[in-house]
Amino acid sequence: MPIWTLIVWLVIGGVAGFLAQKIMGGKSPYGVLGDVILGIAGALVGGYGLSLMGISGSGGLIATFIVAVVGALLILWIARKIKG
Repeated sequence: MPIWTLIVWLVIGGVAGFLAQKIMGGKSPYGVLGDVILGIAGALVGGYGLSLMGISGSGGLIATFIVAVVGALLILWIARKIKG
């Protein structure tokens, strides 16, 4: 994987984590930095989940961002349930 691809995934995941926290609302027990880190993890999980279903990542930047937000929402929801 080229380094620029990794950087793009980190940026998209970070923004997705921030946006996912705003969508979920409420006070996050992890803070902004924690949400960004969980968003990066969610982006990776979302992308990996789609690849397991046989869906390639050829949807472009917008599709990648949507997958990252959905993955971040899932990870944040799970993390809040565990912490809660």
